[in-house]
Amino acid sequence: MDFTTIDWQGMFTPSIPIPDALIRASLMYFVLLGLLRLIPNRHLGTIGIADVLVVVLLANTAQNAISNGYKSVIDGVLLLVTIIFWSQAFNWLGYRFPWFQRLMRPPATPLVRNGELIAHNLRRELITEEELLSKIRQQGIGDLSHVKAAYMEGDGRISVVTHENGRPRSGLPQKPIA
Repeated sequence: MDFTTIDWQGMFTPSIPIPDALIRASLMYFVLLGLLRLIPNRHLGTIGIADVLVVVLLANTAQNAISNGYKSVIDGVLLLVTIIFWSQAFNWLGYRFPWFQRLMRPPATPLVRNGELIAHNLRRELITEEELLSKIRQQGIGDLSHVKAAYMEGDGRISVVTHENGRPRSGLPQKPIA
């Protein structure tokens, strides 16, 4: 390998102005974050939307820097640093200001209240009754009347709260989950 033919100056000289790179990375972060917030996140499991966004952007940015998609390694590094900066800044803002955290992570949505399904919330979260009942069964609950509340959490998980001692409140009809 002949190291004298490598364009060392081009490798470390940004091909676009630094403010342009910072603005491009920031705009892409905000656009993708906004778009991902509009999509129901129930399939993301325990990984938050912002986490997925950072992983995707970092992978794409690193790939372009590695494969010479950018003229300079510095372009890719600058974009990576910008993406990590915004991720950390949003995490800090969410920790410092609860109202900001609510913007980044939606509040829990009630799906069941006292053994009764909340149909309009199931529709809004695009969850079928069968999917919800499956998640409840996976938590060892075989009768919907035993469920005091079930929520779609901000990270896409479904949490279930049962009545005290696992028994339904008196007067609730038994609804076995088939």
